[in-house]
Amino acid sequence: QVQLVESGGGLVQPGGSLRLSCAASGSTLSIYVVGWYRQVPGKQRELVAAITSGGSTNYADSVRGRFTISRDNAENTVYLQMNRLKPEDTAVYYCNAYLRATMTFWGQGTQVTVSS
Repeated sequence: QVQLVESGGGLVQPGGSLRLSCAASGSTLSIYVVGWYRQVPGKQRELVAAITSGGSTNYADSVRGRFTISRDNAENTVYLQMNRLKPEDTAVYYCNAYLRATMTFWGQGTQVTVSS
């Protein structure tokens, strides 16, 4: 069992930056594929970025070049650095840890609002 807690969301102006954190307890996060997802009301949750246990990364086209996902195994935490934020990045951001279909865990989400 993995407990995930996201933090770092908030209100930021367009062009600004935020760093989201996904801290894990109950198990080591390093063996999981960890993804950051986001969701806005009325739309499906979408994958923003993911990182494998080996450190390979993948990004949605809409954030590639602006967002960076990374992991600190010593801190049992995965980060999402978000730069050059746009109003369309506004969403609730969720962290997911995936090992297999029967072992996937979600955090509670953190709100990111990009607005002037």
